[in-house]
Amino acid sequence: MKTLALSLLLACCAAQADTIYKYVDANGNVTYTNVPLRGAQPIKLNPLSSYPSRKGGASPAKPAASGGYPNIDADTQKQRDGGRKKILEQELANESKALDAAKKALTDGKAVRLGDEARNYQKYLDRVQKLQNEVTDREKNVDALKRELGMQ
Repeated sequence: MKTLALSLLLACCAAQADTIYKYVDANGNVTYTNVPLRGAQPIKLNPLSSYPSRKGGASPAKPAASGGYPNIDADTQKQRDGGRKKILEQELANESKALDAAKKALTDGKAVRLGDEARNYQKYLDRVQKLQNEVTDREKNVDALKRELGMQ
């Protein structure tokens, strides 16, 4: 994932700047920038690949729909939409189960103080807050899935 992010960063920067610099500080942190810093090394980037344009203005054999996207017949689209809906419904069921489990963990977590939480109330509050955050995240996911399915 870091490689992809770095590649995108470098590609975007290459489109905006002539030279990209890599700077490594004393702690080993790496920074990529278009501003030359003392000790930064310039990076030579390969040009982005591109597809050649059509010669002679030849038109494609089959006309594309508006926006350059191919046409899909209605039955195929309904089939695809049905598949997507089943996936979303399964995700909603899984997320609802996870929400119920998170709510139970929160209820159980509020009822008990663990180890040194009896002496350090802030540790108890921090642990309960993490449980509450998990419930909130699950609720947001359920709401988003319901909106996607048109249930709200």
